[in-house]
Amino acid sequence: MSLTLLIADDDASIRLSVSQFLESLGYCCLTAGDGTQALEMIHRYQPHLLITDIAMPNMNGYELVRQVRQHPSLRLLPVIYLTARTEVEERIRAYRTGGDVYLAKPFDLNELAAVARNLLDRSQLVQMQVEWRQRQQQPSAASSQSLHLAMTQREKQVIELLASGLSNAQIGDRLHLSARTIEKHVSRLFQKASVHNRAELVRLAIEQGLVERHPQSKV
Repeated sequence: MSLTLLIADDDASIRLSVSQFLESLGYCCLTAGDGTQALEMIHRYQPHLLITDIAMPNMNGYELVRQVRQHPSLRLLPVIYLTARTEVEERIRAYRTGGDVYLAKPFDLNELAAVARNLLDRSQLVQMQVEWRQRQQQPSAASSQSLHLAMTQREKQVIELLASGLSNAQIGDRLHLSARTIEKHVSRLFQKASVHNRAELVRLAIEQGLVERHPQSKV
């Protein structure tokens, strides 16, 4: 499943160029022409990252991010400000409203992609830690007999790719995550399944019908 990015900008050419470039890297991109539309789409589609201009009609980027941060479920949403405003005061205001990165126009698409991936990696790691703490506080019911009940959607994707024989780096490329993030997912899966290596994990997943045996798999 591709990660979803929302690009909010009143300049149609920027929306098009940014979305097309990021989609060529495998992301799913949504676009909005103003802050009001962007806020509605955030609540509807729950994107993994927001890229927003500041000067937009109806609702500017500052107000958009301020309202986003008021919702507990969106407080960790990564935000990139993409704007022609370059004054120090504007950058300070952007960070105070909850932005993570401030890129001034004109910008390089490759730099934007690198920043986006870095923020997504960090967001995934934070989310993993939050989920792990929540499970630690609950009665332990996630034994190897109920692995499918303990896995997150992202972990299911990882284990399916593990079963196909891909390395951590290859899985990261498929899911647009770093190899380090994939290693964290695999380690969590080892703990949940009470296994010690990839082969045992994949074998258990196959036995429980979570994934199909792939010809290239060594299990």
